[in-house]
Amino acid sequence: MQAKINCAELGVLDGPLLLFGGPYSNLQAVAALADFAAAHGIGGGQMICTGDIVAYCGAPSESVAAIRALGSAVVAGNCELQLASGAEDCGCGFAPGSSCDMLSGAWYAHAVRALDAEAKTWMGSLPDVAVFQHQGQRYGVIHGGVCDVARFIWSESAEAVFEEEWQALEEVTGPVDHIIAGHSGLPFIRKTARGRWINAGVIGMPPHDGGQQTRVAVLDGGEVRFHRLSYDVAGAVADMTKAGLPRAYADALQSGYWPSEDVLPPGLRVPSLARG
Repeated sequence: MQAKINCAELGVLDGPLLLFGGPYSNLQAVAALADFAAAHGIGGGQMICTGDIVAYCGAPSESVAAIRALGSAVVAGNCELQLASGAEDCGCGFAPGSSCDMLSGAWYAHAVRALDAEAKTWMGSLPDVAVFQHQGQRYGVIHGGVCDVARFIWSESAEAVFEEEWQALEEVTGPVDHIIAGHSGLPFIRKTARGRWINAGVIGMPPHDGGQQTRVAVLDGGEVRFHRLSYDVAGAVADMTKAGLPRAYADALQSGYWPSEDVLPPGLRVPSLARG
């Protein structure tokens, strides 16, 4: 478990809440998020980000500034922690030698150069977890896991994984009825023995389903609904090209499929023949 877990208390948030993760340096997706929030009458005080503002795409500095301007609550992802500490890599948890591991070097180096010291200091000030009350129930917010911030937890992960992380969170926060998480990039709700594990998905990259739209979630009246988020894909690709990043993730924005399935468990992979 990480040492000295910092927890933010967000108070009572009974209105509609916009939950999202992984802006991933995709400024166009952040702009679409802001438009979605405005269309649904959701202000910054009712928005929660599960971390990784900076990653694969081409506008890290601009994306950080845009998220901060929205006023959203943010918990630290592994990318924020690594950038704030001056680490040499993203700490994403990719298997050594995997496609994602090899590709991460380019976008991480770009982010290190693009972000100024003040932005990195802000990242270092972010809480590791957060808690809030909604409609009489208590929610915890994390990035990947509490035992490991970059832990990949999937809809089909073993029940023991959810139990371990739930217990680790409650050692920091006290009892929670539900957990909101991110990191893995795929939105899902898993009903566990403790309560719902809600992965809000990410806005910066499609969920490996062959479509360009990404995902956000709205928690309202205790119920969660996922929404597709359309944004200026061509603009995001142009930013990546301008930054000199490898084509693989730009291609992913356009095709809707990740550049490698190495990180996914077998049951969530898409056979090449099914991609059309």
